[in-house]
Amino acid sequence: MNYRPLPPAEYRWQNYHLVPIRYEDREPIRAWRNAQLEVLRQAAPLTAEQQDTYFQRVVLPLFDQEKPGQLLFSLLHRGELVAYGGLVYLSWQDKRAEVSFLVEPARAADAATYRQDFLAHLRLLGQVAFEGLKFNRLFTETYDIRPAHVAILEESGFRLEGRLRQHIQLAPGTFADSLMHGQLAADYATAFGSAL
Repeated sequence: MNYRPLPPAEYRWQNYHLVPIRYEDREPIRAWRNAQLEVLRQAAPLTAEQQDTYFQRVVLPLFDQEKPGQLLFSLLHRGELVAYGGLVYLSWQDKRAEVSFLVEPARAADAATYRQDFLAHLRLLGQVAFEGLKFNRLFTETYDIRPAHVAILEESGFRLEGRLRQHIQLAPGTFADSLMHGQLAADYATAFGSAL
């Protein structure tokens, strides 16, 4: 399956392959989300029924929409699902989207593997956004408790654009700042040597 607004293309780099999200990936993704609530904007664990309903009512209809609100992808490494994410909160008029990314928890725990997976995701998602969709801008929100994640964003051409102080409550009385990063098509081309 392919998203209607996205031209058919292969998004590959080294041993990674980015494909439109697959229905069979819904259960591993649910488990990953439930295991990593502290880095997500998700208040409570998801049940299998909630995940199935979300895929049926929200995710699958995205494939037929001319201008969907999100484009979700499975990231495969040597053919095996290792992460997922995509372009969310799309503004077709303004040609921008927020980047989302979540990796399998054991891979997230290994700094070198996480770095490689996230770099691959950003490289391939940039191809989707800037080459496939001709978008102008990507942005992210990251809690400041994730310095390694922030370093990878910046290595990939994202620039720190702001800090929202004490923006998220992690636990009663414990707050974290949200860091806002942005990447323009030209930043992506510079970071990854692409000729847009």
